[in-house]
Amino acid sequence: MYNYLDFEKPVADLEGKILELKKLAENGEAVDVGDEIARLEKRVQEALRDIYKSLTPWQKVQVARHADRPHCLDYIGSLFTDFTPLAGDRAFGEDNAIVGGFARFRGEPIAVMGQEKGSDTKSRLKHNFGSPRPEGYRKAVRIMELADRFGIPMVTLVDTAGAYPGVGAEERGQAEAIARSTSACLSMRSPSVSVVIGEGGSGGAIAIATANRVYMLEHAIYSVISPEGAASILWRDTTRSKDAATNMKITAQDLLGMKIIDAIIPEPLGGAHRGPEAVISATGDQIAKSLREFGSQNMDFREHRREKYLAIGRSL
Repeated sequence: MYNYLDFEKPVADLEGKILELKKLAENGEAVDVGDEIARLEKRVQEALRDIYKSLTPWQKVQVARHADRPHCLDYIGSLFTDFTPLAGDRAFGEDNAIVGGFARFRGEPIAVMGQEKGSDTKSRLKHNFGSPRPEGYRKAVRIMELADRFGIPMVTLVDTAGAYPGVGAEERGQAEAIARSTSACLSMRSPSVSVVIGEGGSGGAIAIATANRVYMLEHAIYSVISPEGAASILWRDTTRSKDAATNMKITAQDLLGMKIIDAIIPEPLGGAHRGPEAVISATGDQIAKSLREFGSQNMDFREHRREKYLAIGRSL
């Protein structure tokens, strides 16, 4: 069974009935339930289609944060081989919120990193819920500088509510670390591709997402601040998070229209958590397509990024 979101109640009810029928059949308490199960499964697909074709921005926020959504390590484990992680920032310590290193992608060397949120209580605590500290961004700089030195393409998988705002993180230079990581993204001479797979929150996301190509999953979000944070600042009322989400234009569709991202990667019906293999495969195909395009062009990737980000907002 899935962890249902509040607007998915019709689907939850139908799938609950399907589960009851299957249990009755297993216990020999019901016969010839196949046709009824098939009918209910068809209704589930119809209900999902009706719900997901008209999601509000706030509902997309909930989907992007879904606990069962595939995370960075799921993509790394499925798309990359011979992954060798790097640890530590050579200054203070290790930060498990950012996972990164070198691997092979469809036979070619690649640098890959992203924020990892964790999938259960233990792993979420280990990875600090995907909110990096300064040492995480300094580790990211290490990886980018190595990739740049050896001319290896960079792939980043973005999924964070934002950089960790704790006192210790601020004392160790959180803002400076984010700025240096963003600068390292812009300075790479090798090509870079970034995919927002869940949440792309503020500078914590931009620090590793300033790439030549930026993609978003269909129900991902990308924003300068969380809807809750915006509501708290604008109205001093976090219950107006829905209003903030709508006005902030944080969905993949909004951002594609504003030319902040380059394309949207479709998700299975019902969100990435209902078909993780399919969405990971589609993400891999999009990354491969971009890398092939880069390989066929003789271009200055630093100048390309410069022009890309200077152009944002010019035609709006």
